[in-house]
Amino acid sequence: MVPSLKLCLVALLGAASVQAAPASDIVPTTASALERRASSCTFTGSKGAASAIKAKKSCSTITLNNVAVPAGTTLDLTGLNKGTKVIFEGETTFGYKEWSGPLVSVSGTDITVSGASGAVLNGDGARWWDGKGTNGGKTKPKFFYAHKMINSNIQNLKVKNSPVQVFSINGASELTLNKITIDNADVNSGKNIHFTGATCTGGHGISIGSVGGRSDNTVDTVNIENCSISNSQNGVRVKTVYGETGSVKGVTYKDITLSGITKYGVVIEQDYKNGSPTGTPTNGVPITGLTLNNVKGTVSSSATNVYVLCASGACSGWNWSGVSVKGGNTSSKCKNVPSSASC
Repeated sequence: MVPSLKLCLVALLGAASVQAAPASDIVPTTASALERRASSCTFTGSKGAASAIKAKKSCSTITLNNVAVPAGTTLDLTGLNKGTKVIFEGETTFGYKEWSGPLVSVSGTDITVSGASGAVLNGDGARWWDGKGTNGGKTKPKFFYAHKMINSNIQNLKVKNSPVQVFSINGASELTLNKITIDNADVNSGKNIHFTGATCTGGHGISIGSVGGRSDNTVDTVNIENCSISNSQNGVRVKTVYGETGSVKGVTYKDITLSGITKYGVVIEQDYKNGSPTGTPTNGVPITGLTLNNVKGTVSSSATNVYVLCASGACSGWNWSGVSVKGGNTSSKCKNVPSSASC
């Protein structure tokens, strides 16, 4: 499929780069124009988002250079042609509105989304932050929908100050997220997702879930490797929804470094409902084949090192090794912890 997340690309059709302004100058009107002009398109400024959305089917390489996305608008790059490359350059900004978003949405097959050197997607999230996240207060837009991305890559991206969760990954297959920097920091469903080399600071941690209560509730084969999580509420986190059905299987966290965690270093729970835990786990979304390998680091003295809350028989086949989280409290509320894990 999930939360982790940055190239010199050769134009496929050999055409010259097209500067996008206005959009009508970009969209070819004939088949021959498409062949001549569709290779590389560059969009910039306050009209860049609208132009890119209109012309996205006509470009094999889409470069977004210092684009200012208007308030309440999704930078909609869904349904891209197979093999399309999307490059962010400079600073991408977003106008303020209380809405659910997303700010950016990408879908397609064999898609590569990357950031040029120094590029940043700046959500300026402080405009929404009220300490309540998605559990009340202002309606906050999610940042990036990677829904229905097949055999695709998101790489070398720096995301700064997201209003709320950064990546929503759903209906994805063979999607790799690599070298993602999230300067603040969820996976709904998908399979064969690779999230590597991420640096996550000031968020909720790298989470799988909440799984359950959607049209697709299967998380299958997710590898999260070589990541650091600092100054965040949680470190490693897997959560499933109370009373719902689905499955989480084959999730691996490997070579994860934690520091400055304020709530839970490792938290696995099957009791999530309406944005908060109930304290009573249910077995409708079993968590199987969960691997934690070399997950190490520290949490604050008021935090909990490891918390596992499973329903009877709903967590099995786990393989934990080299898990060492220190500095906080040992939980007395863990339930049904598989034999290879410890709480």
